[in-house]
Amino acid sequence: MSPPAIEATDLTKRYGDTTAVDGLSLSIPQGDVYGFLGPNGAGKTTTMRMFTTLTKPTAGEARVAGQPITERDSVTPHIGYLPEEPPLYGELTGCEQLEYVAGLRDMPDDVATERIDRLLERFDLATDAGKRIDAYSKGMRQKVGVIQAVLHEPDVVFLDEPTSGLDPRAARTMRETIADLASREMTVFLSTHILPVVDDLADTVGVLYDGRLVAEGTPNGLKARAQAERADGEDDESLEDVFLDITRDGEAPDEHESSRTPT
Repeated sequence: MSPPAIEATDLTKRYGDTTAVDGLSLSIPQGDVYGFLGPNGAGKTTTMRMFTTLTKPTAGEARVAGQPITERDSVTPHIGYLPEEPPLYGELTGCEQLEYVAGLRDMPDDVATERIDRLLERFDLATDAGKRIDAYSKGMRQKVGVIQAVLHEPDVVFLDEPTSGLDPRAARTMRETIADLASREMTVFLSTHILPVVDDLADTVGVLYDGRLVAEGTPNGLKARAQAERADGEDDESLEDVFLDITRDGEAPDEHESSRTPT
């Protein structure tokens, strides 16, 4: 069997007296889409920053693409990352930004050109590729951020709110792109508040609450469990209902109420 694309054991991050991530353990197979959910402040971005080597854990350990996250130079060639605010240079054009990123990744010029042209066309940015990024809308910036995250075809890509600022047509393109990445055996770690996207695309969903992984399972599995636990007989449970139930009333569920399955 292939090793997991992402695995963590008791991964913890503290800032002084505040614990942002508390003993996170998970295992994600290669080629899966993992939907990472949680309310604001749950620790999702901190988790992603640890997995992408941007933040050092306080305790525990994790490996991404088979490499320990404590070894940055070993991890970064295998990953792509779209943070909530993509790192872009406003004085560059969209095409120049992507060419710059391709250079950082040591991509051959012909390969970089083909991929840049193809992805710009896919995201309906080809006609604006010669314009400076500081004139782009938020949605256009988000598209460039996604393209540069997947340009080098990494083994694992981390996407933090990838549909933020996108119009419905672009959001559909984003969903199709994520599905296409997974079909190529790229592992996608997806954090979003747009729960139908997770319901449609995720192989597994994890819910983080107050720094702890309090539920984990397939979308249908979590919905079925939530439906079985409801007392009102409702049979149209959605992933949004599951999320709200798990994080209801601002209180994390008791350990015995967790839908998490062993990894």
